[in-house]
Order: sequence, then C-alpha cells, then structure tokens
Amino acid sequence: MTRERLSPPYTYDVEVLHLLVSPEHAYFGRPRDGAADVLTTDAAEVTVHAGRGVVGDRFYGKAAHMDAAVTVFAVESLEAIAHELAAGALDPLLTRRNVILRGAELMPLLGGEFVIGDGRDAVRLRAGRHAAPCAWMDRVLAPGAHHAMRGRGGIRCMPVSDGVLRRGSAVLTSPVALDPSRAGLAVRRPPLP
Repeated sequence: MTRERLSPPYTYDVEVLHLLVSPEHAYFGRPRDGAADVLTTDAAEVTVHAGRGVVGDRFYGKAAHMDAAVTVFAVESLEAIAHELAAGALDPLLTRRNVILRGAELMPLLGGEFVIGDGRDAVRLRAGRHAAPCAWMDRVLAPGAHHAMRGRGGIRCMPVSDGVLRRGSAVLTSPVALDPSRAGLAVRRPPLP
C-alpha cells in the first residue's frame, strides 16, 4: 500500500525483509573456487552511523566505501530475475546487499537523499550510485544472474544520519515520486551513439 502525497516528500509503505551484516567479504578471488565461509547475520535490527555505515559490517568506517557503505536492494528485482531465468526462488542474502526491502522503486533515488523508518530512529541515506552486480552472481544465484541483475542490482548509499533499521513494516520517504510497480525492472543506460 502506498501512502503517496501529491507533492514532495513522498512516502511509501515498504517492508524491510532482511538486514545483512557480515564482517568479512565472501566473494573474492575466482568464482569457480567458491565463496569464503564467513559469518553472515540476517539481523532483526542494525545500527547505522552517519558517514560510517552499518555497525559490524565489512564496509563500516572504510574510507574507500564511505559513499557506498550501505547497499539497498529491492527483492522484486530478484523475483523478476528468478522468473526470467526459470531458476525458482533465489536467496536474497546471497546478493550480499545490506537492506533488502519490498515496495519501492530504487533507481529514481540516485543522486538524492531518502529516509527509511519513522521517528527518531529513522535513517537518512544519500543514494550515490548503482550497485553493479559481480560475476559471482552466476555462481551463487543462478547461471545468467550476473547479466540479468544489471540495471537492478540496487543502490549504494552513504548514511547521513545515525539511526536504527528494523525488519518489518517501515516507511520510505523520498524527494521524488516512485512507482513501486517498477521495482523489479532493469534500468539500463541507452548505448552511446
């Protein structure tokens, strides 16, 4: 259900399905060698610090990842990919995105700030860039997932406020109108002339 206003900011009822926290990288080296066996938590709630990221995550406080410390992914994208590849249900945690939600188109958020949550614990994020998929997706999700995930791999964000994200119902506040029915669609740049 969308709680959209006629002018900005726009609010949308979303569901935070998963909150992934992992202190180490699982996908490095060659995919054929397999993923590293690292601790990965699907947390009920996570603490987010402005300019640093998700407490306990591999990108927390890393200077090279400040503009991309929190990744947000629409589960509708994964469902569309599974359908296209006839792969059955795919595990969203294998995408290694921090926040997996249902109910919001993400790509229009790029370049702006948005909020997940309501009240004093809400987290404000600046969506800096697309979260491009890696070749590991063919290995861990399904053959063809790397290509199918292009243009719908989620967004990389910098937290601009401290707060707490929790699994369950939430509100996403956006400066731009979103179309939740487009959450699973790939958005690709047209080829250069």
